[in-house]
Amino acid sequence: MVLLAGDLTDTGHPEEARILARELSVLRVPGVAVLGNHDYESGHQEEISHILSDTGLSMLDGEACEIHGIGIAGVKGFAGGFGTAALGPWGEPTIKQFVHEAVNEALKLEASLARLRSKQQVVLLHYSPVRETVEGEPLEIYPFVGSSRLEEPISRFPVSIVVHGHAHRGRHEGRTKNNVPVYNVSLPLLHRVFPGKAPFLVLEVAVDA
Repeated sequence: MVLLAGDLTDTGHPEEARILARELSVLRVPGVAVLGNHDYESGHQEEISHILSDTGLSMLDGEACEIHGIGIAGVKGFAGGFGTAALGPWGEPTIKQFVHEAVNEALKLEASLARLRSKQQVVLLHYSPVRETVEGEPLEIYPFVGSSRLEEPISRFPVSIVVHGHAHRGRHEGRTKNNVPVYNVSLPLLHRVFPGKAPFLVLEVAVDA
């Protein structure tokens, strides 16, 4: 299968999604995707999602699907920071609203994982759930490239692999506190990790016959 970890467009315009849809029309394996922050830029995220769904791509936003015996749970995720440095819901209403968005995305991920019955489960995100894969970004923007609130539901389910994008200058691989591999597959990072090669990552997940 093909997993796309968001930022499927540049500025969030439907015509950009139609260009990608034409490219995906030749895809001969199942595809699963989540939206990224770029896809929200122009306020056409629902139209973008519909355009890409019409190609057969499974667009996840708190939903789940199963392909070849592997369950995929997907949400965009959100920002907020990591660990003890995570932003808390205190003070101005706008700060509380920001934190509420991060909590809501984590709850959507938990609901998505709860729907799966597969032994092997993959989490597909845009924002990172761990600090490790954003290391390399300027320290000032750590709170805006991911949220450890996304790690909490991952730790409560039998997740095999986590894939995310967004952190262009981050690290390629990290792990959650309970040792689940986390892969940053943002396009600029893949170009850097695999110079001179096609910018995609091949992962294998064993499935019982």
